[in-house]
Amino acid sequence: MRKAPTLKDIALATGVHVSTVSRALNPSLRTVLSDDVVKHICEVAAQMGYRPNRLAAGLRTRRTMTVGLMIPDITNAIFPPILRGVESVLEPLGYASIIVNTDSILAREHLLVDVLRERGVDGIIHAAVLRNDPKIVKVAAEGTPMVTVNRKIENSGIPAVVNDDAQGIRMILKYLFDFGHRKIAHIAGPEDLSTGQGRKQAFVAGARELGLDVPARAIAQSQRFDEAEGRRCTAALLDGGWPLTAILCANDRLALGAFEVLRARGIDCPTQVSVTGFNDMPFLDLIPPRLTTVRIQQFEVGQVSADILVKLMTDPAAAVASETTLPVKLVVRDSVAPPPSG
Repeated sequence: MRKAPTLKDIALATGVHVSTVSRALNPSLRTVLSDDVVKHICEVAAQMGYRPNRLAAGLRTRRTMTVGLMIPDITNAIFPPILRGVESVLEPLGYASIIVNTDSILAREHLLVDVLRERGVDGIIHAAVLRNDPKIVKVAAEGTPMVTVNRKIENSGIPAVVNDDAQGIRMILKYLFDFGHRKIAHIAGPEDLSTGQGRKQAFVAGARELGLDVPARAIAQSQRFDEAEGRRCTAALLDGGWPLTAILCANDRLALGAFEVLRARGIDCPTQVSVTGFNDMPFLDLIPPRLTTVRIQQFEVGQVSADILVKLMTDPAAAVASETTLPVKLVVRDSVAPPPSG
């Protein structure tokens, strides 16, 4: 059986020192070499069939070059763009991602974070955290570099990359108001998530600023960010007797559930009831009526979170912002119209 080539073999073949070969084949170190030298060494290594021994390297450096990516729902179309943003930063640096799905179940989240630590990941990007999560705070305090993305753990000190939820809700609420809506209901996100709580608070505050009456029955509280909860909450709002003309949903999947109930009851959207979402997940423009929503920077939020994590993994003492907030944008489509007259 042919012996696997070593760094020394590549150094002999290229006429450079072993340390130069090592740097050229390490994405995080090759920047000190010229592009021509890196290209030549990489080409020779590929021709010789060289494959780095990550296990051996990990024993030397106490790093595995792996990162854990925790998401709450693998079926949610918002997360693939976020993951692609993360990997656009990590992959060129030689990191491999281990993706785990928590299904928004706390016990499963805690089990999976332990699995990732047992696998020796160098850091974790967490998109599934609750507002209050002592287990995750403890993991970070024990030395595992961590960044939360799209959500945050309140008062935890763990760096978070989030979207400007309050501004997004204000924009879309004002958009409905300018169309003439005064009876605007809200399907709120889960109270144990920072996105659910923050968007609900922004809705209540924004409605107050606009002088809108928002009785308790105008707000339906969801338990999950999904279509089933959108259906349940929409039915509750319609059956509550409050004469709503618009439903502002805390995310797009809740809005899709609202579409289903309105359609089933023969209520036209948008001529009878307008509906809005939040996030602008992929393919919304293909589902009639095309949803008016708030676009978050999905790819970019992944990129920024990965950049911060890399800093923490390479320099635990690095100064990073406790919270990074990315701007959002109103996306106008076809699901909003003036309220019915009379």
